[in-house]
Amino acid sequence: MVNLILFGPPGSGKGTQSANIIEKYGLLHLSTGDLLRKEIAESTPLGLEAQKFMNQGILVPDEVVIGMISSMLDANPEARGFIFDGFPRNTAQAEALDKLLTLKKAPISVVLSLEVPEDELIRRLLDRGKTSGRPDDANEAIVKNRIVEYHNKTAPVADHYAKFGKLKRVKGDGSIEATFELLSKELDELIGERV
Repeated sequence: MVNLILFGPPGSGKGTQSANIIEKYGLLHLSTGDLLRKEIAESTPLGLEAQKFMNQGILVPDEVVIGMISSMLDANPEARGFIFDGFPRNTAQAEALDKLLTLKKAPISVVLSLEVPEDELIRRLLDRGKTSGRPDDANEAIVKNRIVEYHNKTAPVADHYAKFGKLKRVKGDGSIEATFELLSKELDELIGERV
């Protein structure tokens, strides 16, 4: 099983590249946001617990999210692997995820980090703001703040995986096709070793 985290700041192209990776490699998309909505809609015990926190305006605790990820892994034993989206967002979550995946004998195989210069991120997000209708993409101050927030809270997750030799930095400021070619090169090497 190949488990991968695609990583990068807002505007780095994670959504687009995730879709490309899923299509080419047949990995399952594991979005914690989608999982939360599904568990709540199905009124599962984890979903009901998550709803309680959300009703109070509190972030859903990591243990609940880890429980949902565990359920998803158990429900898809035949999966070729998963691409994690939106998780882990901090080092504590990365450590909790590592523990779970070690128990499942399916550790994170690689963390692919899309590296894009800040001025390019800002340009992309402001361009997207003109067409997406997302107010957080239309305001340059908010865009810059989201990038700072990413560097402060989420970028340390990359350092966590670098310690284990699992981090691969990929140049992400080229075209969608050029970036996907670089990601594919990393994945072809990895998946070639595992098949």
